[in-house]
Amino acid sequence: MGEKHVVRFEPVGIEIEVDEDQTVLRGAAEQGIMLMHGCKEGQCSSCKSFLLDGDDVELDSYSTFALPDFEKEEGFTLLCRAHVYEDVTIELLNFDEDMIRSGLPIKEAVAEVVANTPVTHDMRHLVLKLVDTDDFKFFPGQYIDIAVPGTNNETRSFSMANTSARESGQLEFIIKIYPDGLFSHFLDTKLQIGDRLNLTGPFGVFTLRDAPDTDLVFVGGGAGMAPILCLLRSMAERGIARKAVYYYGARRGSDLCFEDELRALEQALPDFRYVPALSEDEWDGETGLITDIVAAKEGNLSRAHAYVCGPPPMVEAAVPLLTRLGVPEKHVYWDKFTTTGEPSP
Repeated sequence: MGEKHVVRFEPVGIEIEVDEDQTVLRGAAEQGIMLMHGCKEGQCSSCKSFLLDGDDVELDSYSTFALPDFEKEEGFTLLCRAHVYEDVTIELLNFDEDMIRSGLPIKEAVAEVVANTPVTHDMRHLVLKLVDTDDFKFFPGQYIDIAVPGTNNETRSFSMANTSARESGQLEFIIKIYPDGLFSHFLDTKLQIGDRLNLTGPFGVFTLRDAPDTDLVFVGGGAGMAPILCLLRSMAERGIARKAVYYYGARRGSDLCFEDELRALEQALPDFRYVPALSEDEWDGETGLITDIVAAKEGNLSRAHAYVCGPPPMVEAAVPLLTRLGVPEKHVYWDKFTTTGEPSP
């Protein structure tokens, strides 16, 4: 471990100590400080912040799309890649003050594979049973990192589809298979029932905000089903009666999954609608790109919160659409998947 330095976050007035060997985001997460972030890989800019005081900061590799050189020179930084070598003060540009202090410290755990079931031709329902721990807590909508066996500490991030491990001791995931995917190819070809995996988490701020007077618009595709299904399950468990709609985009009918449960959730949540759309198949339901369906069916969304999760092109199209329809930018929450391979044909 390296030296530790004080990091002060403004305008919330929170101070923590961060080890030089950690990123600021990781150090905060380990202390239960829930900073806004997305990919943790310097790709998405969700954790972009500004250095108010102190400049001895070094960044791990990152995308200049997330942090252009001119912004870096002005003092902007990415907390998921930033290592500090002196005391610094950082201005948070994207934060939820009610949530920032409510985080769960990240933990490490071991889990055993109890199910690895196809739910479509290229998506799996992976169920893990926690070993030697019964207090692995997370908020619905969060994700964990799974260490990829046979690699040098490589990890991949996956959102939980279940709402809690408290009673079952299990974690559920919906994972898309990529032939060259570092973890998903292993999942598809080698992972067996009884195998054990190392986990770290929870991470993420894709969680349901407490705003009972606002409507909810969920937009998803592919394995983006996992965190949104988790939020809907949580709403049903907690009796949350907010008006909500879930737009889910797929190519073909064979790409749809959890249809029976989603239709059952329409009965459990009277003000909830599930609207799937297919872009490459003719059927009785909606056809076309899911963003086109949202644009056609929604009007003024100024009193709504929106949650978007799925492949990067879908997220990149949906987020600006939702803001154009009136969702306040600060209330569009999104998870954008990054991949290491091409999707299965």
